[in-house]
Amino acid sequence: MKTTILTIACAGLGLLAIATPPKTKSVNADNFKVNSTESSIKWLAKKVTGEHSGIVNIAGGEITTEGKNLISATVNVDMTSLDATDLQGEYHDKLVGHLKSDDFFSVEKFKTATLKIKSATAIKGAAPTGNNYNIVADITIKGITQEVKFPAMIIINSGKVIAVADFNIDRSKFDIRYGSKTFFAEIGDKAIDDEFNIKVRIVANK
Repeated sequence: MKTTILTIACAGLGLLAIATPPKTKSVNADNFKVNSTESSIKWLAKKVTGEHSGIVNIAGGEITTEGKNLISATVNVDMTSLDATDLQGEYHDKLVGHLKSDDFFSVEKFKTATLKIKSATAIKGAAPTGNNYNIVADITIKGITQEVKFPAMIIINSGKVIAVADFNIDRSKFDIRYGSKTFFAEIGDKAIDDEFNIKVRIVANK
């Protein structure tokens, strides 16, 4: 009899869990719109024989906070704006054209990349001018989504949010194969590092 009662109770809890509606956004949540003009992304890619650097523009997005806590964020990146800043003239044009081609980011097919923050955990004892959150996010490049983790400094005021982060992305996880030892083990000194660095500054206003 006790077993039967326990079984019924467990079943009831299971139904309750299924019937419980999802959490809704807190009434205390604040939404901020990403300011494309004030925001920026700088990139740095290295290879055996050197490196290249450049920028790509942020197209917009939204950040949600609750009090002084970051809840979520979506940042859209305009891949058509991808540019190199370490070269000029013919070599600049060749590099940018190659980066936008199917060898790399297939910009004609995938004009936008996206970063979506799934969780942000405050770092206890963080320095006032240092990283104060550990971020877990999904990055979508070329239609492929991968999870990334990185620290960030996030400043939340009544009318503005500023987020600054510096981390690496492994391009091989987004099927960007050109010059990659992951896909071409015998490539030798023509290899380009799988990881490239980005320095992100996001400014969002109410």
